Amino acid sequence: MEREKFKSRLGFILISAGCAIGIGNVWRFPYVVGNNGGGCFVLFYILFLVILGLPILTMEFSVGRASQQSISRAFKTLEKKGQYWHLHGYIGMIGNYILMMFYTIVAGWMLRYFFDTAKGDFTNAGTADVQKHFSNMNAVPSEMIFWTVLVIIIGFLVCSLGLQKGVEKISKLMMIALLIIMVVLAINSIFLDGAGKGLYFYLVPDFEQIKKVGLINVIVAAMNQAFFTLSIGMGSMTIFGSYLDKDRSLLGESINIVALDTFVAVVSGLIIFPTCFAFGVSPDQGPKLIFVTLPNIFAKMPGGRIWGSCFFIFMAFAAFSTVIAVFENIMSSCMDLWKWSRKKTALINAVIIIITSIPCVLGFNVLSGFHPLGKGTNVMDLEDFIISNLILPIGSLIYTLFCTSKYGWGWDNYLKEVNSGIGLKVPGKIRFYCKWILPITTLFIIVNGLISVFNK
Repeated sequence: MEREKFKSRLGFILISAGCAIGIGNVWRFPYVVGNNGGGCFVLFYILFLVILGLPILTMEFSVGRASQQSISRAFKTLEKKGQYWHLHGYIGMIGNYILMMFYTIVAGWMLRYFFDTAKGDFTNAGTADVQKHFSNMNAVPSEMIFWTVLVIIIGFLVCSLGLQKGVEKISKLMMIALLIIMVVLAINSIFLDGAGKGLYFYLVPDFEQIKKVGLINVIVAAMNQAFFTLSIGMGSMTIFGSYLDKDRSLLGESINIVALDTFVAVVSGLIIFPTCFAFGVSPDQGPKLIFVTLPNIFAKMPGGRIWGSCFFIFMAFAAFSTVIAVFENIMSSCMDLWKWSRKKTALINAVIIIITSIPCVLGFNVLSGFHPLGKGTNVMDLEDFIISNLILPIGSLIYTLFCTSKYGWGWDNYLKEVNSGIGLKVPGKIRFYCKWILPITTLFIIVNGLISVFNK
C-alpha cells in the first residue's frame, strides 16, 4: 500500500507546528515563565530551542523521511542487522499513549471552560467562586469523563478520515483560526490599563529575578520547556517526516516549525502577563494560572465574556492540534505494525485511550489520596513526569546517538537525508557538537529531572 503524502507544504508546516504547539505553549509556558523570573527565562528558552531543539528536530524528521515509517518501524528499517535501536520504537509508542492519558483530560477542561464562559458562568463571579468552579469540575468523575471522551471521539473521527481529507484539512483550518484569535487577544491585552508592568516582567530580562530563582534552576527549566514544547523524542515528528517528499531540505522546514512554535509561546505570554498585571494577579500561580486566575480577569474586563470565550476556544484548538497529531502517530504505528485499516485502527485506539485516561480523571476525586510523587501530587503529575522527564529527553538522546554514531544509522546517512532537496543545509562541521555536546546536555536534563523529583 502506497504511503500517504501531505497535499501541500503549508499543510506539513502547520500540522507539525500544531503537534508542537499545544498546551505546552499556552498552558505550561506562561506559568513556567512566571515561576522562573520572566524575561531572563524567555531568553534562555529561545536559545535552547535553537541550539538543542532544532538539531534534534531535524534528526527526527530525517529518520521518518528516510525510513518512510512511523516510530514503530522506523529504527528497524534503518538500523544494521542485529542491532536493538528499534526497541525505542515501542517505548515511543507507549509514550504517545501515556501522553494522551492526561493530555485529553486537559483538552477536555479547555472545551468545558469555553462552554462555561460562553454561557456566562463566570459573569460577576468572585475569586472564591472561580476557584470553586475548577474544584467542583474535577470533583465529579462523570463530568470529566464526558469531556475527555468527547475530545477522544472528535480526535479519532478526524484521523479516521485520512491524512489529507482529515488530519491536514482540519488542522490547517484550526491552526489558522488559532493564530488569528491569538493575535486579536494579544492586542487587546497589551492595551489594557496597567499592562506595561506585565510587558516589562515578561520581555525585559531582570537579573534580580534570576538571583531569587537560581541561575541553574532557570537554565534547566528553559531546557525542559524546549524539549516539551517541540514534542521531540517519541516519534511525533518521525511520522510527519515519513509523509514528506524529498524536494526540500529538512533544516529549513524545521526552522519554520520552531519559529511558529516560538511565536505562539511568546504571543500566549503577551496575552497572559499584561492581563495578570493589569488586574493585580500574581503570575507565579503554577499550572492553575489559566483556570483559576484568568476567568477572574475576564469577569472584570469589559466584554469579558466574549474575550474569555475566545481565549478558551483558542486553548481548545491548541490542545486539539496536538491531540490530532499524536492520534495520527499512534494510528500510523498500529497500521504499520498490524496492517489494520484506518477506521479499525481509530476504533480500537479510541476504546484503549478512553479506558486508560480514566485513572487520571479519578486522580482528582476518587483517587485523590494517591500521591505518587510526594505530597500534593496526583496521577496526572506522575504521567506528566514520565513524559517530560523521561520519555521525551531519553528519546531525544536516542535519536541523537542513532544519527551521529557509527553504531547507529550514522552521521553520513543523516547528513545525506537532512540535506536532500532545496533549502538550508546542515553543515558537516557541527558533527562534534551533535555527537558530544547534544547527548551530554540531554543526559544532564534527564539526571537533573530525576534528582529534582526524588529530592522533594
